Amino acid sequence: MQRPPETTSPAPSHDPPPEAWEPLVRIAQVAARPLERFLKIQASSGICLLAAAAIALAWASSPWAGSYFDLWGTKVGIRLGDFVFERSLAWVVNDGLMAIFFFVVGLEIRREIHEGELSELRRAALPTAAALGGMVVPAALYLLVAGEPATRSGWGVPMATDIAFAIGVLALLGKRVPPALRVLLLAVAVIDDLGSILVIAIFYSGKLDPYGAATAAGGIGAILLLQRFGVRSKPLYVVPGLVVWAGTYWAGVHPTLAGVAVGLLTPVRAWLGHRGFVSDVRRELERLDSPADEPPSPPELAGSLKQVDMARREAMSPAESLIEALNPWVAYFVMPVFALANAGVALALPAADGAARSVLLGIAVGLLVGKPLGVVGAALVALRLGVAKLPVGIGVRHLFVLGAVAGIGFTMALFIGQLAFSEPALLDSAKLGIVIASGVAAVAALVLGRLLLSDKQDPDCAQTADEAEASTEK
Repeated sequence: MQRPPETTSPAPSHDPPPEAWEPLVRIAQVAARPLERFLKIQASSGICLLAAAAIALAWASSPWAGSYFDLWGTKVGIRLGDFVFERSLAWVVNDGLMAIFFFVVGLEIRREIHEGELSELRRAALPTAAALGGMVVPAALYLLVAGEPATRSGWGVPMATDIAFAIGVLALLGKRVPPALRVLLLAVAVIDDLGSILVIAIFYSGKLDPYGAATAAGGIGAILLLQRFGVRSKPLYVVPGLVVWAGTYWAGVHPTLAGVAVGLLTPVRAWLGHRGFVSDVRRELERLDSPADEPPSPPELAGSLKQVDMARREAMSPAESLIEALNPWVAYFVMPVFALANAGVALALPAADGAARSVLLGIAVGLLVGKPLGVVGAALVALRLGVAKLPVGIGVRHLFVLGAVAGIGFTMALFIGQLAFSEPALLDSAKLGIVIASGVAAVAALVLGRLLLSDKQDPDCAQTADEAEASTEK
């Protein structure tokens, strides 16, 4: 799951650095303002993803389609003496860059379990039921439509929801969407991602190599040992993280799952926290601002800055600070590059090949029918049984919009499609089904949102103050 990056307050105004030329600095600031405004739009990451997918589709359908496939088939790697490790550029994106995406997914899951919507049973019941229904029903419908031996491996493709696109669609509905609906969508997406990860690990990984598994276990052990020694410097965890990635790849499990594993191991409790940060920084500021004739020496200033930097670093948990740092890179680089590398397919219906058409139809039915049916149906059953309650500000009509927007499956669906189909014709049909169904689901969600939701509170929402507090935490 990928949340849109949080917006931050603008930095205070200062004069340019002494070595800078002020006219050039002003030109750079003016040029940067449109980008800053764009990045503050909640749907901006979804827009970037959509633009990358559109470029890939247009390129792969153009007379220059050969250059598109040649680019991603380009071999890259390293050579050290007799050792040669070369893979295609597409492999670098799908198995390398996407490990960062899955690392952030692991961080998000860990955080939600610790203090988010999944930290309490009564808050987790509704999104859990909706997510499970939204995984089981699409997979079952796919098998019903395309359950032949040649195509049944794609049952996991329509299970996933693309959170960037989904949040973008909700943002286009503006004030019609209450904050609680966005929170519910994020919680559903977290469980959806966790389910997809388990599906990849169990059903779309090769035979386990014991030496690779031992290597991955050694990397995990090194991470845990560093934590027991109290090591807080994040760069020191890069090497054991790479060992986990390499061991996972060697073991025959998809290496991006190493990112999930390392993300789940990341601490979610801050060392100093807000109060400790304020106390430490105040102490250092008072020491530096003491009424002395001489300003602090460079070593003294460096020591204070070191303490302030440590306090800044430890004010947030490692998981929170990594999410904050990596979210923009994932949203605006990793995911668009993945879309550019994998969404390229000719915009034409597959030939008379029955298997290819079954894959396209199965994925489309799974996303457009299975997702809404599973999400809404399972949520209503959970509500009727009394095991879940609607958050404050949400009525039954909001669930129909949630079900429609959950049918937007892109990043994770494309990723699973790469693992499910080795035959190019079937993979192209899967990509085409994902793109078409996701586009239709987005339009359907917008139409339903316009028809069912209004700027006023839903009269179906009768919630207690306790539920309102629970739904608005975080």
